[in-house]
Amino acid sequence: MSADEPRPADGAQPPAGLSIAFVVDRFGSRFGGAEAYGVALMRELAAAGHRITVFAREYDPACDLQLPFHPIRVGRRWPSWIRVWLFARRAARRTRRGFDVVHSHMNGWCGDVEVIHVTPVRYRWRVQPMSFMRRALSHVSLRVLTYLGLEARRVAPRPAHRTVAVSQLIAHQLGQAYGFAETRIPVIPPGVAAEPPVTAEQRRQGRQALGLPDEGVLCLLVARNPLRKGLPTVLRALRQLPDDVLLLVVGANAASRDCVAQAPEAVRRRVHLVPETSQVAPYYQAADLYVHPTLNDSFGMAPLEAMSFGLPVILSPAPWCGFAQYVKAEEEALVLSHPEQADELAQAVRRLISDPVLRDRLRAGMRGVLARHAWPEVARQYLALYADVLRERRPSDGR
Repeated sequence: MSADEPRPADGAQPPAGLSIAFVVDRFGSRFGGAEAYGVALMRELAAAGHRITVFAREYDPACDLQLPFHPIRVGRRWPSWIRVWLFARRAARRTRRGFDVVHSHMNGWCGDVEVIHVTPVRYRWRVQPMSFMRRALSHVSLRVLTYLGLEARRVAPRPAHRTVAVSQLIAHQLGQAYGFAETRIPVIPPGVAAEPPVTAEQRRQGRQALGLPDEGVLCLLVARNPLRKGLPTVLRALRQLPDDVLLLVVGANAASRDCVAQAPEAVRRRVHLVPETSQVAPYYQAADLYVHPTLNDSFGMAPLEAMSFGLPVILSPAPWCGFAQYVKAEEEALVLSHPEQADELAQAVRRLISDPVLRDRLRAGMRGVLARHAWPEVARQYLALYADVLRERRPSDGR
């Protein structure tokens, strides 16, 4: 977005009864934080009377939000970069007519509103430090050039178009990568729904229902890729903690199972692994605290969700975790100095176990975090963007 492009009009009147095409790779909360963001946002918009049509490669059959779905099929025989290009081309064709707004979470050019959830491709390959040889090879790599071309077209300034960052960290990276004025990039972080408080008895019953031990302090990590979210650091921290400190990993894949298998037996027996699931609420309700020493999160929805269940949170600082920019350290969450500092993570866990005053202070602070990240407020900000887009659109656009 160029420096002279207008900011979203927060006072704009949200249009009513819009027909919205939502474009995403996979629709369903179990696929990851970015996907959960889309499901929750579309739920809010559908409840407000807008008509949502999902265009995706896959729709989770267990998803509790059922919307009209148009699959976009891309053969698995192609390399990933060709599949992304084919998806982008087919999504553009399928959404060209018949919708008031096209809201996309995918790399490509179909969206009126393009939401960036991850580190920009151009930032990774043209701004971040790397070896001379790797940089040189990227200039002749069809894979890298394809991703760069798709992203450049996606974020190119044009009327009736907005590029949205899900965190201030992503906005900063976009600004560095493309020379945009950072303050001109709308930032709309994920939201969360408030959950009822969990009593000690409910937690005990929940653990029994899930086959988890009644006793002990249960640390929780929810991730589609636990290794990237800091599982090795948590395992090293467990070595320094008492035997009654346990770890529950939800979203465990083959790589995370291998990682746990290589840990000492005294650690392995305290770790409980659960495969990917769309029903994560029971695990939040069963846990005592949330650990998130992530190595790469543009925002980080899982720790925000943990707060909604009243769990004290320990997380990585920015730039490893974008959510850290939205919390006050020691008042709303405990923030590590580095995601791989296992000693520091172990000490933070000890503090939460032994200091009820700290736990109460963090829980009180969470209420402010949750108020700032309510899904109705997120939906309101998007509706204001939609209003801007519709005002700027030329009649010849035909939508």
